[in-house]
Amino acid sequence: MTPRSRAHRFRIAAALLGLGLAGPAAAGGDAGHGDGHGGGKAAVAVEPLPVAARSLPVELVRTLQHLQDQIARGSTQAHLGQRTLIAHIENRLLTQEPATWTEPANLRAAVTFVLSGGGPTILRQILAGDGVPEAELPLVQGALAYLEGREKEARRLLVPIDARKAPPGLAGQLALIQSALVVRDDPAGSLRFLDLARLLAPGTLIEEGALRRQVFVLAQIGDVRAFEALSIQYLRRFRHSVYAGNFRQRFAAALTRLDFAADRGRFARLEAMLNELDPEGRRDLYLLVARAAVDQGRTAAAISAADRAGALAGADRTVLERARLYRSAAGIVVPGRFDEALAGLRAVDRDALPEADATLLDAAFAAARGIRDLPPPAPAEAPPATPAAGRELPQASAIARARSVIQDVDDLMQRSRQ
Repeated sequence: MTPRSRAHRFRIAAALLGLGLAGPAAAGGDAGHGDGHGGGKAAVAVEPLPVAARSLPVELVRTLQHLQDQIARGSTQAHLGQRTLIAHIENRLLTQEPATWTEPANLRAAVTFVLSGGGPTILRQILAGDGVPEAELPLVQGALAYLEGREKEARRLLVPIDARKAPPGLAGQLALIQSALVVRDDPAGSLRFLDLARLLAPGTLIEEGALRRQVFVLAQIGDVRAFEALSIQYLRRFRHSVYAGNFRQRFAAALTRLDFAADRGRFARLEAMLNELDPEGRRDLYLLVARAAVDQGRTAAAISAADRAGALAGADRTVLERARLYRSAAGIVVPGRFDEALAGLRAVDRDALPEADATLLDAAFAAARGIRDLPPPAPAEAPPATPAAGRELPQASAIARARSVIQDVDDLMQRSRQ
């Protein structure tokens, strides 16, 4: 041992002795020699802190929540094992003695279990007995009503409960459910419950789910600044979540609805959000935005996002072909870009496309044929002779052609959504 490491060891031992957590041996001396000042006085044993034993229902639910938190961190194994664990826990809970459910901690564990993905059977069994404390009845009955789809009753029973006074394992989950119960009628109230859920369960699947939902509620009410801020937070903290793929798809649709390509300033903010991702993740999101923009008929957004995706494609043939498809499918209805867009469609390698994009390619070609190769309008029957002042002018062929093209584009958009 070097003099430096020996000195470091003695400093640690001295600190532990100062806290009363180490005996003389920790300081490097023999127990029988004392400390040089106390005359060989023996060390006092430290009693362990008392830890209350948890009941089986509580321990089982804690195990489930730990597994689900791994899902938020991106563990696909945890996601695959969740169903098996839930079935095991349900079987164990159903075999508990009726007296188990007279304890509030066990009742709350059962409610947490069903709100975390378990079935309603255990709550039905509990309520069939007569041992549920009256103070816990609204929670148990409300949770069962929620699982059984009785939304009005669930809202009446669960929303008044203060989640801040619930035990840690239940608090965040309860706030998350409360937000879902009020979102239709009170989006602002739903956002407050989601804020509370995030505060009560930081770093868990509850926080991941609350943040994910909050982003889309903000998109629905059009709060662009808060949408941007929380989207960046989600992309920074939960980009590896098993549910991040679902988030990215809905995020792309929300970006398009909010028209982030409407001007350079808004598109720059979109780029700032996506810059939180690695190049591959950024590329995939640009593709999702481009496809959503094609579906929604937002040509400028589709072309801009497709160009960004293509620039990030590298040697990935599938990404290159998808970006070309989205850019061209949007471009065929843009004045002055038809020929360029049609050439792009013809250059797309169909074999490199996923099935859904191959369908979009067919729809784009159908629309292009309608725009370019419309048959001439049928000749109108000669109107009866009338005075010149009251004569009806024949319909111009350009107007008929324009109406037909608009219908073809509408058909394209409809088919691409299917």
